Amino acid sequence: MSVLMSRDPVTRAFIDKIESLAGQDLLACYQCGKCSAGCPMAKHMNLPPNQMIRYAQLGLMDDLLASESIWMCVSCLTCNSRCPKGVRIAEVIEVLRQMHLRVRKDHMDVRRIAPEVLRELPPIALIASMRKFTS
Repeated sequence: MSVLMSRDPVTRAFIDKIESLAGQDLLACYQCGKCSAGCPMAKHMNLPPNQMIRYAQLGLMDDLLASESIWMCVSCLTCNSRCPKGVRIAEVIEVLRQMHLRVRKDHMDVRRIAPEVLRELPPIALIASMRKFTS
């Protein structure tokens, strides 16, 4: 477990839960940005992978779980392979999805994506999202 960036018990519990479920030390990430630079979906995200990790480090639970970026990840594992510190970012994002679904908030609805955006998305993004939402 890492030294936490917040003394607030709710924030600490959120950070602890992410680290425990993902098996990752969030503070190992020093924000080099290599994960976001290689992510094929980063241009479609309001929070690229490195910013998702930063939000998690800071315990910004509401902002992070409300972000559609956690649903845009296609689990290609490019971020994991590019991280010089070995942080498995895809696992952290998957934990965020699970946490979001456990509180039963609505997730991104593929049917609401504008047609012009759908034409730009790689097919794997849609396939991965269908797998996530139907399992």
